[in-house]
Amino acid sequence: MKLDLSSKIILEHIPSRYYQLQNEFETRQEKLPVKIYESEKEASSQICTEIAKAIRERQTINEPIAIAVQSGNSLQTIYQELIRVHREEGLSFQNVILFNLYEYYPLQPHSNSSFSFLKSTLIDHINIPSRQIYTLNGRINKEVILSHCLQYEEIIARVGGIDFMLLGLSESGNIGINMLRSGINSSTRLVMLDMPSKKEASDSIFGAINNVPIGAITMGLSTIMQAKRIVMIAFGGEKASSVYDVVEGNEPDTIASHLCNHLNICLHIDRRAAHQLTRISRPWLVTHCEWNDKLIRRAIVHLCQKIDKPILKLTNKDYQDNHLEELLSIYNSAYNVNIRVFNDLQHTITGWPGGKPNTDDTNRPEKAFPYPKKIAIFSPHPDDDIISMGGTFRRLIEQNHDVYVVYETSGNIAVNDEDVIRYISLFENIRQRYDSTNAILKVKYDKILRFLLHGEEIDGVDILDILFVKARIRRQEAIAACRYLGLSANKVRFLDLPFYETGEIRKNPLSEKDIGIIIDYLRELQPDRIFVAGDLADPHGTHKMCLDIVLAAVDELKGEKWLNNNCRIWMYRGAWQEWRIEDIEMAVPLSPEELRTKRNAILRHQSQMESAPFLGNDERLFWQRSEDRNRATAELYRQLGLANYEAIEAFVEYKLLR
Repeated sequence: MKLDLSSKIILEHIPSRYYQLQNEFETRQEKLPVKIYESEKEASSQICTEIAKAIRERQTINEPIAIAVQSGNSLQTIYQELIRVHREEGLSFQNVILFNLYEYYPLQPHSNSSFSFLKSTLIDHINIPSRQIYTLNGRINKEVILSHCLQYEEIIARVGGIDFMLLGLSESGNIGINMLRSGINSSTRLVMLDMPSKKEASDSIFGAINNVPIGAITMGLSTIMQAKRIVMIAFGGEKASSVYDVVEGNEPDTIASHLCNHLNICLHIDRRAAHQLTRISRPWLVTHCEWNDKLIRRAIVHLCQKIDKPILKLTNKDYQDNHLEELLSIYNSAYNVNIRVFNDLQHTITGWPGGKPNTDDTNRPEKAFPYPKKIAIFSPHPDDDIISMGGTFRRLIEQNHDVYVVYETSGNIAVNDEDVIRYISLFENIRQRYDSTNAILKVKYDKILRFLLHGEEIDGVDILDILFVKARIRRQEAIAACRYLGLSANKVRFLDLPFYETGEIRKNPLSEKDIGIIIDYLRELQPDRIFVAGDLADPHGTHKMCLDIVLAAVDELKGEKWLNNNCRIWMYRGAWQEWRIEDIEMAVPLSPEELRTKRNAILRHQSQMESAPFLGNDERLFWQRSEDRNRATAELYRQLGLANYEAIEAFVEYKLLR
């Protein structure tokens, strides 16, 4: 089974020569070496190979190697690959001296930590001697922190310095816990966490922002810069802005400006993290282009935004002044390019996302027939469908299509304990009124409330009971939202895919069991259209995992007649990011009333409002993000000279691999 098909989605409009360089011409704006890979998996494999080679080279001369590592979701694939090489290829870690880059402070007893993350994801699975593992202590008294930091620096110096430094670039641009303007001379020290760092720690380790300590003890930039080799990584579209700042940013006295001075550093990124780099996003500025429809659309949209003109007002001089002479030579005039791009964008707009029956569909994004269509909407969590495509969801129902919604995970870890307390208290009141003799429920409710309210460790209180209640809260909210949009509960399916049901932030790897559940559902339903979440910036990676599961299932089914002859797959975004305009293939406009209806449907998910644990680095609530993104898409269409809509939901078609 193909388990990483989501990484192939952007291949279509990025020619490989832009990221697999044959010469240095395309990188003239980049201040440090960058390697771009097709996928996170490929990058992790290459980095693992480099680490393994360095370890083995030292083993041949019977010398140790000092490696510094850190916690974080983006490094898990590298650690998994190192574990695989250890088990399958016999890589020994006996000569490795391991340093933890940072630790959170102050840590409470039994709290998660950076080091516990490293133990569970790497250390416990390899044969590194415990005496060769060094970590900062997040539980020491504050009075001895300074001496503790000095001792850590002395240990690093005693082993001959760090030979190999493995760094993750954060979404906010931090290195370790060194903030944006950390001094170049900073050594190991205590720092206070800023809000982006707290949210990233919440997403990867602590589960809720209230559980994140206020500070961390971290190696400083001076310590990092003294490492003999630095390998830095950034994966995913949410890291693109930080990658651009590090590689091409011009702001002085930042982490980026210091890193580019290291003599042996390389930044390893996947194509999603690279999309803001000039050679990827605006290749016409640095090299000869392989022009296609999407690249032309991107170039013209960029030109319109830069000089603040709609498409049809661009002139030959505008093209000449902005490095787009190639397009003039190909199409003879600005007008010919303008009208081509204008019509291309105009044809993406449709008020009939399921296809308009009995009409010419030559220039429409959706086919007129069959009508009505059987439509399956896959939602990673029990609210992504409404947040991202609630207006289209409602439109499909109103236009008499046969709509089904499939919630892939329970979403149970994203419900606060306070919500469980509120509902259990309600259940207990109802029990007293209608079933007062039910002693089993009385004992169960009492134990859960004492556990959640007072932290009492009580025999018989199973965390699974609490997760069950949290999952049912989300189910009922999802059903309420669907009902509000006009969909009956018998067309809603909750799959509770096994990979998600760990009760923790960290999930299990994808399995054939997960994919098999989707295969069985698709065979049962045989939909004409499938909508899936293509929003891969979810901080826990659940969206990507759910997308990979659906795409793997579809890939397994592609020989079946119902799928080959008729079915199309549309990808939506909205909870975490939006499609770039050069990618949009179907744009569904929403009226003010439809946008208000969508908001009201989102508000049915009460547990995901202000108190939701996983809002990410975006301060806005989900309904606010959704409306802002939908309005921004509509505004961009207006600025380009197209119709002025209140809001637009955007979609991209996924093409089956043959």
